[in-house]
Amino acid sequence: MKNVELIIKELKEYDGPVIKIMEVCGTHTASIFKSGVRSLISGKIKLISGPGCPVCVTPAAYIDRCIEYALKENHVLVTFGDMMKVPGQNGSLSQAKGDGARVELMYSPMEIVEKAKQNPDIIYVIAGVGFETTVPAYALTIEEAARQGVQNIRLLTALKTVMPALRWICENEAGIDGYLCPGHVSVIIGSEIYRELADRYERPFAVAGFEPEHILAGIYDIVKQLEPKAKTEATVHNIYKNAVKAEGNKKAQEVIHRYFEPGSAMWRGLGMIPDSGLYLRSEYEAYDAGSKGLDQDIQLPESCRCGEVIIGRINPNECPMFGEACNPMNPYGPCMVSSEGACGIWYRNV
Repeated sequence: MKNVELIIKELKEYDGPVIKIMEVCGTHTASIFKSGVRSLISGKIKLISGPGCPVCVTPAAYIDRCIEYALKENHVLVTFGDMMKVPGQNGSLSQAKGDGARVELMYSPMEIVEKAKQNPDIIYVIAGVGFETTVPAYALTIEEAARQGVQNIRLLTALKTVMPALRWICENEAGIDGYLCPGHVSVIIGSEIYRELADRYERPFAVAGFEPEHILAGIYDIVKQLEPKAKTEATVHNIYKNAVKAEGNKKAQEVIHRYFEPGSAMWRGLGMIPDSGLYLRSEYEAYDAGSKGLDQDIQLPESCRCGEVIIGRINPNECPMFGEACNPMNPYGPCMVSSEGACGIWYRNV
């Protein structure tokens, strides 16, 4: 790979056909803005955000179920902070807490095991939201609870896997020319897993880290793969080899498989995707809080275009509600809520 100065020079001078590259990961989107990557590349290289924010694709019915548990006697709903303002049909967890619901923040699901031991009369319902990166932590929490005989923990899952969503996008969004693969998720699932999509849809995939030079290298790799002489050879290139192995993290994959099994799941903006959700296996159903069937999505205002943002059809600032009717203090769409949501990132940086 060339040095950064030469990469920037070539990307800035690029004058070929317009190229649309989707950065699937919300952390990539945030880094692109903070480092000014867009200003370093040609205007003919378009960077668009994908469904890389697990909070943003969580359906409204899941939020409503979380609120139900938080209002239930002798129950506490524990969650990460970025879930607090996600809108459901009946408001958000933040609003529910203001109305007296028992909602507590967590830094790690593992800490709930000790809380549950100290308060055996309270059922702790963990809001399990995330992609493959965070799933092992939930699996190990259930493992530890079972080992210690802690029975007052439940897991309400909105856990999702990236590959089915990427496959959906490849099949339905013909205008995307290449993909910057999610770095954190790729640490778990590996780089070779993308080859099936690269071969079937003849589009390049590049696995990159999060520093601006890593992102630029990933963009450069995709652009070079799309040159006429190389286009028929579009494939997967791993340029994050210090963290991502071809086969991924086998131990993490094994612990995920031990406790979870795939099933259909609702993605905001994409709809129902088969085998894209992860649910506790039947032998651990005593720890499940009724995670299946939470598929009802919220009816957003007609002018809210969050669904199109999630799949990269438009940029956030093309939504008529962006920054005015919809902002971080009053979010309508989930993309405005999370630190990894495209609308929130654009609002803070544009």
